[in-house]
Parts: sequence; structure tokens; C-alpha cells
Amino acid sequence: MEHARVGVIGTGLIGTGLIRLLSRQKDVSVSNILTRRNTEEMVGYPLHERLTNSVEELIQTSDLIVECSGDVIYGSEVIQKAMEAGLPIVTMNAELQVTTGSYFARKGFITEAEGDQPGCLAALNENIRQMGFKPVVYGNIKGFLNTNPSKEDMEFWSKRNGTTLGMTTSFTDGTKVQIEQALVANGLGGTIARDGLLGFASDDANDGGEQLARAAESTNMPISDYILSSKLPPGVFITATHDEGQQDTLRYYKMGMGPYYTLMTNYHLCHLEILKTIRRVLDGKGVLLNNSEHPKVSVAAIAKKKLDANQFIEQGIGSFDVRGEAVLIEGNENHIPIGVLRNARLKRPIEEGEMIQFSDVEIPESIALKAWNSILKEQITLK
Repeated sequence: MEHARVGVIGTGLIGTGLIRLLSRQKDVSVSNILTRRNTEEMVGYPLHERLTNSVEELIQTSDLIVECSGDVIYGSEVIQKAMEAGLPIVTMNAELQVTTGSYFARKGFITEAEGDQPGCLAALNENIRQMGFKPVVYGNIKGFLNTNPSKEDMEFWSKRNGTTLGMTTSFTDGTKVQIEQALVANGLGGTIARDGLLGFASDDANDGGEQLARAAESTNMPISDYILSSKLPPGVFITATHDEGQQDTLRYYKMGMGPYYTLMTNYHLCHLEILKTIRRVLDGKGVLLNNSEHPKVSVAAIAKKKLDANQFIEQGIGSFDVRGEAVLIEGNENHIPIGVLRNARLKRPIEEGEMIQFSDVEIPESIALKAWNSILKEQITLK
């Protein structure tokens, strides 16, 4: 394809940055930009004339769709329609991938992009496997964690960083890293060492990676996890093994004595890297990363505080009521994924630290809920 028309879903931080980047390319261009906002009030927005509230218009004018709305429910509705039209989907929406991505992976082409940690880990994985390394740990680097931050603090940092309150909260309380590493575990054929991940504190990626690698020894498969450090760069790493015959050479190459070697990408540049994945897809090079057709890991909603019966939860991700925790689906089949916990009402009191179950809530129907039920039914059938 000499020139590709890219439709973008979302006008937040990521979507806006991507639109500016695409507007300067010769081989791709922005067809339409789907937003739920009033376009007449968005004067000065990049490529304002291409803003639309019409899903149909977006689909009809695009060769490929990039979903970066950050919204599981809405994003799933639009992707469903785009897939029915046969369009390939690129996402920067790990929340959607880990909730409904497996459902869509069975129906059409969907891949997460480079730029966020999962996509960067997938790219690093491709690179090091070509050199003969065998991953043991797919690692994320998190700079700060407070599982129950105050609304006042989150409003301050949200304003300072130019991110939404929900986004800021999900970063801080660990929900985001739990979601990212669940996606990585599913997409790269790994698992988790325990529910909630290990999250060792370490300012040395080699040391932190080795700690996680030792923990992975009992699983007989790679684990997806993170280390907590305010000093390391905001990147990703893979701790891996190699053939014993390469040990002396790897030592000479300053990789350490083995048996574990840690390789790092010391940045993730979000929307700037999405373009690499767009071109990958257009070149026919296939999926970089998705949640797989048969996921083993989900992200459950855990109460941050005692919640009352009949309490209304507007949204799970980024709320002050719950946070997300990566869990194995097997043994937790009744948990409610935090991505579908939206406009929900509790049927009973929930204790602080308790995992919320489907039987505990009333939630409205949605494509996302339908997709999760389909995924779960398939998992139970395969057992």
C-alpha cells in the first residue's frame, strides 16, 4: 500500500500526540479522528476538520484504526464495528487488551503498539530471541507506588502532568502496571509468580532481574513482573539465559557471569513509537503483541477501603474505591475484571482488600461484558 489512511480513536494525550506525528508523514495520513467531545468546542485542535463523532465515517475513510481512547467499554464497541468492516486494529490501550483483547484476537487482526511498556517488551523479546537468549523474566520498571493515594494528591499530580485524574490514579495505585504485566504474560506465553505480582524494590536492574528470575525457577515458564525504583529509567527489561557455550563471551561483553543476563530498553516513548507498529502492520509483518486467544491472567478489582452495600462505582480503573491486581483466571473464575467494572452497584458490603466477584455487583450490559463472558466460557470449556 503506497499511502495508508489511519483512523484514530481518542483525543487525549496519546491520540493528540499521534495525530501531530502522523500529519508530518508521507506514507500515512490521518483520515478521521473519532471523539465523543463536541467538535465545535475543540477549536485549535490539530486537524480539526477531521474530527468526527461518527464511527461509520471513521471506518469508511480508514485503512487501519488506532485505538487509544483509554476506555475499555467505548473502545470495545468501536473495535467491534471496525472488525466487522475487516479493518486491522492497532491499540495503545492495555486496559482494553487485557479485558476484551482475546475476544477480538479470535475475530480479526488486533495488536498492541510499541510505545507503552507491553509493546516495548514485545519488541525487545523479538530482538533478544534472535540472538539466542531465552527469556525468564519480562520486566517492567515502576518509579513510584501508593496503593491507596488521596484524591487531593492525585488532583495535584494530574494537573501538574497534564493527565486525567483517572490515568494518574491508575498509574499511582499500581493498577496500570498490573494490567500491563498481565497483557505481557498472556501475549508472550508467560505467567505470574503470584497474584498481585512480586514487585521487588531494586535500584539495580541486574539485581532486580535476578531476584525475579530466581522466583521464576519454580514456574517452569517465564514470569511477567516488575521492579520498583525511583532511580532507574522508565523502561523495560528482560532477564534471560543463554547457552553455556556463550558464557565466557557474554562475560567479555560486560553482560555478567550468568546464568542470568538482563537486557534493557531504557525508554518508552508512547505515541512516538506507535508509528513503528502502524508501518509493521501495513508491511504485513503480523501481530507484535495481543492478549492471546486463550489468556491465563486477568486483572481483578480489589477494594481499597470498606465499601457499603448499594454503593455505586462509576469506574474501576483509576477510582478511589478499587485498584487492579493481576490474578490467574483459573481458581478466580468469578472475579470481575476491573476493566468491565463500570456503572456498577454493589449488592453487599465489601471489606478492604477483598476481591470483588460478579455475584457482588449489578452492572449494565456492554460489548466488553459480552466479550469477557465469551473468553471465560472458552477457558472453562478448554479445562
